[in-house]
Amino acid sequence: MGDIILVTGGTGLVGKGIEYVINNEPANSRFGKRDNETWIFASSSEADLRNLEQTRKLFEKYQPTHVIHLAAVVGGLFKNMNGNATMMRENILINDNVLHTCYERKVKKVISCLSTCVFPDKVEYPLDESKIHLGPPHPSNFGYSHAKRLVDIQNRAYNQQFGCNFTSAIPTNVYGPHDNYDLQDAHVIPALIHKCLLAKKNNKPFVMGGTGKPLRQFIFSRDLAKMFVWQLREYDEPDPVIFSVGEDQEVTIKQVAEAIVKAVGFTGEFAFDTNLADGQYRKPASNKKLLSKMGGFEFTPFEEGLDLSVKWFLENYDTARTGIKSA
Repeated sequence: MGDIILVTGGTGLVGKGIEYVINNEPANSRFGKRDNETWIFASSSEADLRNLEQTRKLFEKYQPTHVIHLAAVVGGLFKNMNGNATMMRENILINDNVLHTCYERKVKKVISCLSTCVFPDKVEYPLDESKIHLGPPHPSNFGYSHAKRLVDIQNRAYNQQFGCNFTSAIPTNVYGPHDNYDLQDAHVIPALIHKCLLAKKNNKPFVMGGTGKPLRQFIFSRDLAKMFVWQLREYDEPDPVIFSVGEDQEVTIKQVAEAIVKAVGFTGEFAFDTNLADGQYRKPASNKKLLSKMGGFEFTPFEEGLDLSVKWFLENYDTARTGIKSA
């Protein structure tokens, strides 16, 4: 019997990235689908992972040998700030149900997806894997952050007590096709893509909040997908790995906006509202551990990845996750 890889949250941004890579890289290559593999990309419609019985039924249905656990209850700043208890409890339930079911069913390998929000609010940069538990996370989303941090603790505990091969990945800012473009909830790149498209359609100015000076590291979802496949096949330690472009590949929010304007073909008025706050100036993360373990990796250039993301959104606007489609 071959390997059965179950991807929870498999229809989201990262899950779709993994599905694309598995189906489009050469068969039996480092990142492509292998002859002995069956990949299952499960959505929330198949099982509510907050419910242990539904989680167990999902595992009974597919009988996975390996799991990439991407499923989570996520939200924007407002949802986190006003729902820390709910965000914490629901994500703890999901993670505990998935990990304990993996233990019960003797799953060979589990990779869980964390977030850079697990890192302390006040910490020395660059971020690296040794700094996760050195202080409290940012107060705005401490519930979600602590739930994600706890996965790292669970991985170590299951490894120590039962010998489980449980580990995790910590991606930086992800973008790509199949993102969430809902203006109320989206992250910066999909939100700006949607906003710019609406400005173009409605012949209105494209106005961004802040100065555009903050710096961020953005990783293309299909690059990230390759890293998950690498981790699944070649990395067997409970310690997490940061998945990120290098610190030298930070881009300003202004550069992001200009690249989006170019990719969307927007020719109207483009300005920054400097009365609005910028947020954190930069929070660089180190990818030294990733590259030392994985070897060399050719990242997709930012503008190329952005062009692909915008093209996908334009072609799939009617079915994409956009929320309210009016300006």
